[in-house]
Amino acid sequence: MSQRDTLVHLFAGGCGGTVGAILTCPLEVVKTRLQSSSITLYISEVQLSTVNGASVARVAPPGPLHCLKLILEREGPRSLFRGLGPTLVGVAPSRAIYFAAYSTAKEKLNGVLEPDSTPVHMVSAGMAGFTAITATNPIWLIKTRLQLDARNRGERQMNAFECVRRVYQMDGLRGFYRGMSASYAGISETVIHFVIYESIKRKLLEYKAHSSMDEEDESAKDASDFVGMMLAAATSKTCATSIAYPHGMFVSHTFSKNERTPC
Repeated sequence: MSQRDTLVHLFAGGCGGTVGAILTCPLEVVKTRLQSSSITLYISEVQLSTVNGASVARVAPPGPLHCLKLILEREGPRSLFRGLGPTLVGVAPSRAIYFAAYSTAKEKLNGVLEPDSTPVHMVSAGMAGFTAITATNPIWLIKTRLQLDARNRGERQMNAFECVRRVYQMDGLRGFYRGMSASYAGISETVIHFVIYESIKRKLLEYKAHSSMDEEDESAKDASDFVGMMLAAATSKTCATSIAYPHGMFVSHTFSKNERTPC
């Protein structure tokens, strides 16, 4: 792979990750709140019953829409973009490092193992995930702490610099790598994602080779390729996330300092 190809992967991965982070930030905040035990602060549906004269509280866990509604009511719309700053700082280099490492590892392994085989995709994805996590773990820790920092309207919200200072004061440099071992466990999601993605992409290319696409103009081919890759990426990511979802909850709990004071 030439230096130009590496730069293309770096640029494309960075741009794609940045756009995706901006569009999905509100969903990321809701997901992080639901995964963390700090969501108990938001539970308002409590039913009281009397058992032998004692009051017993039964807590109904909130769903995504309920959590979203409470965030909007208590914190305001801006809170849906908590942690976006660190995300934008980290997502471009993270995605760029990941895709560059993946393409480089894939090229090297294709010369050792069967080209474009499942083992090649698995090892390449694992190496890329390990590299990206090691380089950017402090950024994701700060992002998660900010997303868990729930404050009512009018209260001064913690910024990224203050969060960095608190982490350093409490745990030193080691505090920024809290949860990294849990993040390494999440490499399995990345491996599953890319194995499925490469398999779907190969099937799409085979289908295209046997179809009548050659008779269509270039614009139609480009549109079809774009939609096909989008569907392949969405399908593979959905499958991988569903299989490895417990890992996400584990990371959220590990990144948060404790239940009541996430930062």
